[in-house]
Amino acid sequence: MDITTPLALITDAEGVNDGWIWSVGGGEAAAVMAPMDTHDRASSQGRQWRMQKNLDCSCKKKIINQLRDPPRRPTTQPRGTVWPSGAPVAPLDPIFSLVGPWSKIIHVSQYTFFSLISYLLGRALTNAIGNLELTGQYAEALKQLGQNLEDVASQEPDPALGNGGLGRLASCFLDSMATLNYPAWGYGLRYRYGLFKQIITKDGQEEVAENWLEMGNPWEIVRNDVSYPVKFYGKVVEGTDGRKHWIGGENIKAVAHDVPIPGYKTKTTNNLRLWSTTVPSQNFDLGAFNAGDHVKANEAHLNAEKICHVLYPGDESSEGKILRLKQQYTLCSASLQDIISRFESRAGDSLNWEDFPSKVAVQMNDTHPTLCIPELMRILMDVKGLSWNESWSITERTVAYTNHTVLPEALEKWSLDIMQKLLPRHVEIIERIDEELMNTIVSKYGTADISLLKQKLKDMRILDNVDLPASVAKLFIKPKEKKGKLLVESLESIAEADEKTESEEEENILSETTEKKGESDSEEAPDAEKEDPEYELDPFTKYDPQLPRVVRMANLCVVGGHSVNGVAEIHSEIVKQDVFNSFYEMWPTKFQNKTNGVTPRRWIRFCNPELSTIISKWIGSDDWILNTDKLAGLKKFADDEDLQSEWRTAKRNNKMKVVSLIRDKTGYVVSPDAMFDVQVKRIHEYKRQLLNILGIVYRYKKMKEMSAKDRIKSFVPRAKRIVKFITDVAATVNYDPDIGDLLKVVFVPDYNVSVAETLIPASELSQHISTAGMEASGTSNMKFAMNGCILIGTLDGANVEIREEVGEENFFLFGAHAPEIAGLRQERAEGKFVPDPRFEEVKEYVRSGIFGTGNYDELMGSLEGNEGYGRADYFLVGKDFPSYIECQEKVDEAYRDQKLWTRMSILNTAGSPKFSSDRTIHEYAKDIWGISPVIMP
Repeated sequence: MDITTPLALITDAEGVNDGWIWSVGGGEAAAVMAPMDTHDRASSQGRQWRMQKNLDCSCKKKIINQLRDPPRRPTTQPRGTVWPSGAPVAPLDPIFSLVGPWSKIIHVSQYTFFSLISYLLGRALTNAIGNLELTGQYAEALKQLGQNLEDVASQEPDPALGNGGLGRLASCFLDSMATLNYPAWGYGLRYRYGLFKQIITKDGQEEVAENWLEMGNPWEIVRNDVSYPVKFYGKVVEGTDGRKHWIGGENIKAVAHDVPIPGYKTKTTNNLRLWSTTVPSQNFDLGAFNAGDHVKANEAHLNAEKICHVLYPGDESSEGKILRLKQQYTLCSASLQDIISRFESRAGDSLNWEDFPSKVAVQMNDTHPTLCIPELMRILMDVKGLSWNESWSITERTVAYTNHTVLPEALEKWSLDIMQKLLPRHVEIIERIDEELMNTIVSKYGTADISLLKQKLKDMRILDNVDLPASVAKLFIKPKEKKGKLLVESLESIAEADEKTESEEEENILSETTEKKGESDSEEAPDAEKEDPEYELDPFTKYDPQLPRVVRMANLCVVGGHSVNGVAEIHSEIVKQDVFNSFYEMWPTKFQNKTNGVTPRRWIRFCNPELSTIISKWIGSDDWILNTDKLAGLKKFADDEDLQSEWRTAKRNNKMKVVSLIRDKTGYVVSPDAMFDVQVKRIHEYKRQLLNILGIVYRYKKMKEMSAKDRIKSFVPRAKRIVKFITDVAATVNYDPDIGDLLKVVFVPDYNVSVAETLIPASELSQHISTAGMEASGTSNMKFAMNGCILIGTLDGANVEIREEVGEENFFLFGAHAPEIAGLRQERAEGKFVPDPRFEEVKEYVRSGIFGTGNYDELMGSLEGNEGYGRADYFLVGKDFPSYIECQEKVDEAYRDQKLWTRMSILNTAGSPKFSSDRTIHEYAKDIWGISPVIMP
């Protein structure tokens, strides 16, 4: 089960999608907002603003000046905004004034291009003025105008460009690349409706479109002058010049939208280029329109636009699959055309394609951008005229691959039939890459151990369930039995046969036994039934019509990239020893680890200013914002009572913000004295929100069994627990008069970056409880630890390294370890698992109907039995349940001692320097991209 919505114990989106009124100016690239009264808005859509260039005038004066002149702005210049609340914002002038000079300075430098299907940027205002060190000036100017910076910022909608930790990780990387002065661009798609906006009703979750662009985006520059053609369908022909030509089909246009990414305390401003999709004007069918068929007239335009309508469109239908593949190819094609255009422009008359890998590094994040490999090959061969060998050498030295998951369903496999229909030239290229890979495998392993060779080909092929080429298939000839007698004694006897005879026999065999399936290598001979060969090909070499033919995108990434990295130490070992073990054995130097990180600017400095002030005071400077190693300086003060008092005060103040958020969004009233116990994860079985909610149910049941006096005695001293999960449980627990405020369960929908910026600083315990070995890294665990939140979790993903850095005694560990998982599942299959009585007790309590009319038999049934799809507790909730409950008891005990708890909190922050994305980016730049910082004078 993979419900692609994040789940946090205390979350909600602040007021997004409030109306905006555009403010534009005459090319100087600044934007502000100023007060508007009701009459102004009704009569003239608000006062207009003029872009400001003079940075030496006060923020207040600039804001007032913005009221005077009507807008005038070339279409390629950024636009300002006015929110109905009437508060001004305007940091765009210093940002955009740096874009041009920075681009010129790095004109001759090597670039890194970061390709990803989604980005979770979060609100731009507070991050931009923070990186430019203008927060105080703008806050004071707003205050003098009767406005509040925090209120203004809350009205900016989060860009709906991504989902989950990977999208947010990419955004942290963009911040670090700019802050560290690395020349790097990001590429993505400009989704109109994002994933979806989550609404919780009495019947469960509902999804509605989130039109975050309804009033436009002031933080982007629309580059109508930068667009590229993208083709689908059609056919491939060979021209008189010997090149392949992809002709006909459907043509769309990708248009660039640039979002500047300012660095912290630096002039460096990198770029995130997002592509929207449309069609050339000549595709509008004017004849059909004038004939009254308005739908047909606009059909091409609508088909193009829908590519960028929704992130991760449903792919249950073939149309949905095609749309997803179109998205991925649009991202790859437009981005590579742009990269190549920039390379050619920089090179000028001295263009040398051998220089391309030394000037360009393309990082493929997960498998969504995999088509970069065949697309770069296509452009180099078919458009630029390079040979196969030249193109392959350039491609594999240019691209690199980061694996972000070990889940089989996330290692994409595309239908070969769909891809062949949509991208026929790319399938030809992939087929040849696959054939050359097989030849490499045969060369390495030989035929001495034919079973080993067979296994390696099964593991490593890019095309799955596709006929082997004749040159490889002939190695798998085996004796054929007839009437119980072997007509050929052994494969060795065949190999020793006369070369001419063997060649003739193999030709006959291949013509008899291999069907032509689309692009298969041979065709069944018409007289096949008349032949009675003495040997046959292993069925493994042939297409099985009962199974789908697929392209294994992760395998293509590994083969086509010069580097493959995991994102946490334990994950990288799993990648090498399990997911891609055969590739690792062949190319061990390709594989490396790059533990993820998060930007300390957004995730401490800006979202938790009170804690940031305390850290700077006790360390002696704010240098830690750029050098998180200095956070370790807090360790020597961990027992200082004054620091602990300040630390607790900051945490309580942050909790008060969350109390207000919960009251505003859900109506629940909770106490800031409660322990805030939080789990922020996309909902998936391996992340085990089910384990969390069953733990809550178990706690609730035990509280119900106690007398009122016992409940107060047991739970009031360790405070109340605020958690977020499952609305049926919340509806029961939160309105139970016996429990009162001793336990609250809060589910607030539509979790996003802005909510995280409020929630994380207030959290005291954060749950990272995935089945060991299944979480690649995680980054929310890093954000929580940086903000002094203590973690409870398994030895999975980055938890392993966080526990090492903060100290084992400052991390609540439970559960089975990764090396044990396979054996535990086998024991379950063999019927050897004996569930803990407490686990059985909580399941039956759920089944009793205590939480309403919902039928939970199927959900509880997934935790029972020894085998079968959707059963047998694959994610080991039952196995880890007793350990989890006992670990939670240790949490309660530790929380009673607030001095101890605060010490643990301080040491979590002090132990988090490693998890800055600055460290991660330095490692990528040195070990994979080969780039150096470029300082703007």
